[in-house]
Amino acid sequence: MSDLLAIGASGIKAYGQALSVVGDNIANAQTEGYVRRSVRLAEAPSGGDIVLSRNSIRPGGVIAAGVTRSIDQWLVDDARVAGGEASRQSAKLDWVTATESVLADGGAGIGKSVTSVFTAAEQLSGNPGSDTLRRQFLSSVDESAANFRRTAAALGSAANGVATEARGAATQLNSDLSALSRINDGLRRARAGSSNEATLLDERDRLVGNISNATDITVSYDARGAAIVRTPSGDALVDGPTTATISVTVAANGTIGFGINPGATGVLSPGSGLFAGLRDAADHIADQRSDLDTLATQFATELNAAHQAGTDANGNPGAALLNLNGGAAAIAAVALAPDDVAAANGSSLNGNMLSFNNLRGASGVEQNISAMIAAQAQTTAAARAQEAAASSRRDGSFAARDAIGAVDLDREAAELLRFQQAYEAAARTIQVARETMQSLLNIF
Repeated sequence: MSDLLAIGASGIKAYGQALSVVGDNIANAQTEGYVRRSVRLAEAPSGGDIVLSRNSIRPGGVIAAGVTRSIDQWLVDDARVAGGEASRQSAKLDWVTATESVLADGGAGIGKSVTSVFTAAEQLSGNPGSDTLRRQFLSSVDESAANFRRTAAALGSAANGVATEARGAATQLNSDLSALSRINDGLRRARAGSSNEATLLDERDRLVGNISNATDITVSYDARGAAIVRTPSGDALVDGPTTATISVTVAANGTIGFGINPGATGVLSPGSGLFAGLRDAADHIADQRSDLDTLATQFATELNAAHQAGTDANGNPGAALLNLNGGAAAIAAVALAPDDVAAANGSSLNGNMLSFNNLRGASGVEQNISAMIAAQAQTTAAARAQEAAASSRRDGSFAARDAIGAVDLDREAAELLRFQQAYEAAARTIQVARETMQSLLNIF
């Protein structure tokens, strides 16, 4: 009879824990990073030996041997790698797209404004004595210089934005590394097979995923499930008591680098993740700023040389039209009066304005600006294609991972019904044992 009571009691305890786990699954069905759990049920031994009495009888029944997570580690690792590459391409696309918006040759673009200078020169050549056309020519030069400055400022702002995002990402990564170290400590103390251990493992995987989204890593696990995270070059990010700190350096041209302390070289070279995407974006923006400075220098040099080759309305040699004091960010029009426009040359009153058309050849500044904008459009298109491919790869790997670890409410409903019935059966077993015992007592 005691066996019957013990069997019922073991069922109440085991199935009660199973119902609790099913409840947790249902409650966390939409919780990010939560992995479905189940209770591993096992038959309780019906007999065994103890020190003072051999073959002592222990009640049979069922026991909850532990809580297990529905997980395939290979799929988790694959999803982590795919997520890191998707983060890289997404970050790069965001800033490459922003750069394209800056360089887009709309109504106020540098290409349009440079063309307006040559258009104004052509119009002035038709009526070199017109004060209005002379003012229009000087105005077009000033507007072109202003557009170069605005474009340089916008690219500089984009570079600062990349640096700011990189610093924020480094702060978040350092926080995640510190949190993972604490989770590792908790895992080493947690009871194996407990719900607490499962919760810690969920948080461990979430943090490892966050770290992988920032930079590429290699991950291994000790006997208690604690994560050991290293860079591909072998520097430890989290390894026992060691927790690295990541820093960001920004060069004068806007390019960024990442440092690691402690580290063998002190340099972190990300191959994927948000850090790699931001580094790629910063490099691209730095290249565009350098190209813009080259174009501004060409524009100012050629325009000044062409204007100084002529004579103004008073017969004086033409003055410089533009000051270039440090690239596109500092280019500015020289303050000239309409009579200072050197429209004439030794052959005619409009000869110098006609010669401006010679600056519009295949290697002229107009064509170079167009080539720069076209190259930017191609870079953006390539980045968009790469981001789409990486996102598709990530979504597929996430779906494969979630097919095993995600909570299916229909399945949980069936499990809930099954364990409820088992719980009721265990309770009924105790009731039968009690009624049987009472009947036996009533005999006397």
